[in-house]
Amino acid sequence: MARYLLKRIGYILLSLFFIITITFALMQLAPGGPFTSERKTSPAIEEQMKEAYGLNDPMHEQYVKYLINAAKFDFGPSFKYEGQQVTDIIKRSFPYSLILGLEAILIALAFGVLFGAIAAVRHNKTGDYVVMVIAILGISVPSFIMATILQFIFAIKLEALPIARFESFAHTILPAIALATTPLAFIARLMRSSMLEVLSADYIKTAKSKGLSQRVVIYKHALRNAILPVVSYLGPLVAGILTGSFIIEKIFAIPGLGNEFVVSITNRDYTVIMGTTVFFSALLLVSILVVDLIYGWIDPRIKVTGKGANQ
Repeated sequence: MARYLLKRIGYILLSLFFIITITFALMQLAPGGPFTSERKTSPAIEEQMKEAYGLNDPMHEQYVKYLINAAKFDFGPSFKYEGQQVTDIIKRSFPYSLILGLEAILIALAFGVLFGAIAAVRHNKTGDYVVMVIAILGISVPSFIMATILQFIFAIKLEALPIARFESFAHTILPAIALATTPLAFIARLMRSSMLEVLSADYIKTAKSKGLSQRVVIYKHALRNAILPVVSYLGPLVAGILTGSFIIEKIFAIPGLGNEFVVSITNRDYTVIMGTTVFFSALLLVSILVVDLIYGWIDPRIKVTGKGANQ
């Protein structure tokens, strides 16, 4: 296991190196500059600002310096927020994104697995058809459209929930549901197909022939094996939740990291763009590693160590 972890950590570091390099290159090739705005700045002041931020240094020196600082989790100062470091912005805004993301993942997993299991058990019956209709709608409707629909129904018409901001648990319900809708639909369909395959397996037929109740067969024998494809989807699920939170946080005026990323693009705040990109990438790579470990823990038949390991 230790050898496997070291190998995967090495892959993560190598991936982050390429991500940092590509992001840095794209920021250098982007039109305009961090001090470009509608309000014209005098050339003398702009030159002083570039000198203060080290933007007049040769490109390779800027790259090496940024690479070394990024390894120490230091992404430099923000170009637009005076006196603020990028790491301070991440520390301030990430807790909002984390709470919203975890809530959305829990909703997607809980209801996706439940709906998929119901559809499989009630195959070709009303329950199956209802779940499939919900899944198709969930996949078809983008999260930002779902967000506006939820705001209109529950906040404006029914006045049951807050329309925006992030001041209490009630403020998280609508954005979490909007984020969870699409992955919930994918999980429901994935769980349904996996559950149908498991229920037709020989060991399930043997368990039924022994007189075990349907509840015991489903919960003790079928569910654990059927949920494995869902566990493998957790990596892409985290990616979908985090990238989806960019626009959702903007719609619901949540001061999360996704919102900061969108604002940084508008402001051409290059250090914030690069810092949040690297941070999100590291988070996703670590999440995929954790998912692989959980996958092996759920199914001991899957080996993660040794030469020629299966996953």
